[in-house]
Amino acid sequence: MKEVLGKRIGLRDINHMRYMAADDNIRASLFALINDPDDRVGYNALWIFTHFNSEELRWLIPRRNYLIDYLLAANHIGKQRLILTLLDRMPTAKDDLRTDYLDFCLSRINSTLPYGIRALCLKQAFAQCRHYSELMQELRWEIEMMDRNELSPGVASARRQVLRKIARIEVRCTKTDNR
Repeated sequence: MKEVLGKRIGLRDINHMRYMAADDNIRASLFALINDPDDRVGYNALWIFTHFNSEELRWLIPRRNYLIDYLLAANHIGKQRLILTLLDRMPTAKDDLRTDYLDFCLSRINSTLPYGIRALCLKQAFAQCRHYSELMQELRWEIEMMDRNELSPGVASARRQVLRKIARIEVRCTKTDNR
């Protein structure tokens, strides 16, 4: 498996690995390769996981904290984007809040990192903050600092979507408070 992942892979390879990863032992072996010293092997292993459907992705949910720990230590921008993509596809419950991960996401919203990472960090910051009004305010401040003229269409779209979701939550909270 490592030999295949050490090379350039395409959709055929990805689908073959997904088929093989139906076996939990192979899936665990694939997961172990995400932190291989060879960045290409780790990147390709993560890339395969991003192609998992929602049913297959459930296997990763108990490994969420491991992925976050790996993300916080990763220096490879491509791996960061793929891990954020995986985390974005997972549900985030109220007790999933990790301040180190939230700080990571908030600090990248207004950074010079690639647009994909910024948009995913914005979405992940919202996913964590939405359960806490004081954190929602902090997120809103970060969003207001974004220079709309400097945003890519993807980041601008993520910004609009998050602001709409924040507004819906605020309306719901206002209705609840007025009862």
